[in-house]
Amino acid sequence: MTMKILVAIDGSPVALDALRHAIALVRAGLQAHLVLATVQAPTYMFEALAPSPIVLDRLTGAEGARYLEEAERICREQAIAYSREIGSGEAAWTLLNIATAQACDAIVMGARGLGAVRGILLGSVSQEVLRSSHLPVTVVRAAAAVE
Repeated sequence: MTMKILVAIDGSPVALDALRHAIALVRAGLQAHLVLATVQAPTYMFEALAPSPIVLDRLTGAEGARYLEEAERICREQAIAYSREIGSGEAAWTLLNIATAQACDAIVMGARGLGAVRGILLGSVSQEVLRSSHLPVTVVRAAAAVE
């Protein structure tokens, strides 16, 4: 049976460490399909009335696609089966909703990411996912911090 594992990606090095951890599980024999998921900042109605380039990026999904580029390249190079999902909204709950919608069996994410709009995986997001998920969650520390 093939598992589906959501890997939360925000463009940070620790998110890519989480991806490498998931790939290592596959290399060790776990049959898994990875769901690369990112969450971009929501677009509000008043912003759409006079969109700036940043707002247009959010409306088209380009912001989220940029976060996924490196992760997708790594998966292609490693010949790892994956799909991608771009959500919008509050990070933890959007990731949990994606995991449910994609029928994932587990979640792998970094311990902390970047800040504000780029900060999909702040420590508080990891904590909220751990607290609220009905799925097993693996939180990966930054490779440089692991001894």
